[in-house]
Amino acid sequence: MALRSPSTLINSEFNQFLFAPIGEEGNGMMLSVVSALARLEIDPWEEAARLAGLPNEIAAAALGQLIDRLPRGLWVRSDTPEIATRLIALLPQRTRTVGSDQPRDTKRAKMRLSVIEGLLILALTASLLFTTIGHRGSGLNRATDGSASAITSPAAER
Repeated sequence: MALRSPSTLINSEFNQFLFAPIGEEGNGMMLSVVSALARLEIDPWEEAARLAGLPNEIAAAALGQLIDRLPRGLWVRSDTPEIATRLIALLPQRTRTVGSDQPRDTKRAKMRLSVIEGLLILALTASLLFTTIGHRGSGLNRATDGSASAITSPAAER
């Protein structure tokens, strides 16, 4: 679990969710989400961010599974879906619908396409550069050969 700076803890967009009570424990103390996740050795802020990015139904089901892993408090197992749904509603409002992954996937696809286009342009440029250098190089060799014969030709005539 990563340590958080004090300012991150105070100003976290997930505080309303993390410090909300799950329910009362057997000893009479209220169990918060942050405490429950820490007991499960899950980074509370990372889990909150992960859940916030999921559609509400999936996030509630995932949180419900985590709550079910906890030692029983004064709540009953049949209350878990309702508790999880109540807590997920406290996460920051983001587009958490089933179709919300589409824009992110589209951005990734566009980025991949841009990278591929860039690599193709780089490959074509390199190919043209090597072709141009190859032609110039062979032309210089011919000119050198011709110049050498022109220089030696007058001397040979004498």
